[in-house]
Amino acid sequence: MDKEELQEARTNPEFLDYLEKTRINAIAARDISALYEVLDSMLILDLDEEKINSVYQTILETSFEKVEIIVNNNQKLTLDDDHMYYIRALYEHGIEKWSYDNFDGAKDLLFVLSNIVEDEILVDSLQVHIIALANKTKLDDFYENEVDLNSCNSEEKYGYFITSFNKEVKSYLEENKTLLKEEYENLKHLLEN
Repeated sequence: MDKEELQEARTNPEFLDYLEKTRINAIAARDISALYEVLDSMLILDLDEEKINSVYQTILETSFEKVEIIVNNNQKLTLDDDHMYYIRALYEHGIEKWSYDNFDGAKDLLFVLSNIVEDEILVDSLQVHIIALANKTKLDDFYENEVDLNSCNSEEKYGYFITSFNKEVKSYLEENKTLLKEEYENLKHLLEN
């Protein structure tokens, strides 16, 4: 959308009414895909911050609740259907923690996520994040030094996650296997019911 289209959407009463109704219904139903549709629209249009925060809070609550049910049924999350939105929510929450230099909180969340997701590319990418967090690398430095900003994974399902790096991931993980093992030992209690 260009600036003109954004302004038109911001001031279109029918669209804003639709978005508000969708927001209310999505929150009431805890419909994760509708919640993200609303959140993404509200963020793009730079709408009411309080309502944005309310939608985001509902996304987090819903995701944590649903993930707990899935994990308690001894299942892993996949990048399909609503699972993808749950993974996105937990990932974004971890990145948010990291952005506030809450290295341990972010590491804990991304560690758990890396152990409950069934996708090799994403799990390996999360481990790269965990290495940076264990080394207390600031998020901006991680982006600047570790992330390949000129590349992105061509598969749409990875669009919400950092999966392109300046290093060959498998080699990097192998070089850091001792650190990852230490982190696993320190954090494995988070995986217990």
